Amino acid sequence: MKFIDIKNCYKVYKNGVTAIADLTLSIDKGEFVFVTGASGCGKSTFVKLLYREEKPTKGQVWVGGINVAKLYNSRVYKLRRKLGIVFQDFKLLPKLTVYENVSFGLENTGMKQKEIKPLVLKALERVGLKEKIRSFPNQLSGGEQQRVCIARAIVNDPKVLICDEPTGNLDPKTSKEIMKVIANINKEMGTTVITVTHDKEIVNSLKKRVITLDNGVLANDTMKGKYTADESN
Repeated sequence: MKFIDIKNCYKVYKNGVTAIADLTLSIDKGEFVFVTGASGCGKSTFVKLLYREEKPTKGQVWVGGINVAKLYNSRVYKLRRKLGIVFQDFKLLPKLTVYENVSFGLENTGMKQKEIKPLVLKALERVGLKEKIRSFPNQLSGGEQQRVCIARAIVNDPKVLICDEPTGNLDPKTSKEIMKVIANINKEMGTTVITVTHDKEIVNSLKKRVITLDNGVLANDTMKGKYTADESN
């Protein structure tokens, strides 16, 4: 079995919309994969299935040996601890400093501060923000805020980093810088990276595996691929 294994997966919402239809694909440990497609094609549903925000209507979803489809709600935290998730809209806590935003999740696990501090500093160093540890989110640029989100996502050395439109709110120059940070994490840490994006230029420049969804169906899956999504849908 591959590190991520999805077999004959369907996701049909209560309103009758089929977001994912008979999806079968696998992702190796350490791969970097872009997920592309027009708005409403099922990209966000796809990643929500991976971190168990949604459950498949039918089929199997395996992540790191865990059958996500059959995971009890009380056990979801065990899956999430293997994952790092970066969102488009940052989701930083405004009253906490950069350091506190990154350390927050570790503190909730009961880890002691002497164990937390080196992990947080290392994560912030990886994203180039070690000198900003005492700053608050409103004192940072959009790109810096997203770097904090990435640091928060990798602080516990996750097996998988899921990025849902990580450059959606950023300008082209900053977007490239953020994707360089994410690519370095994949290369240096061996973290499996799954990035949902509609940024054609970034996809084409990095030449990674590209998965394209079209109305919930796997339309294309190419190693070292290019952006092929039809945005007119």
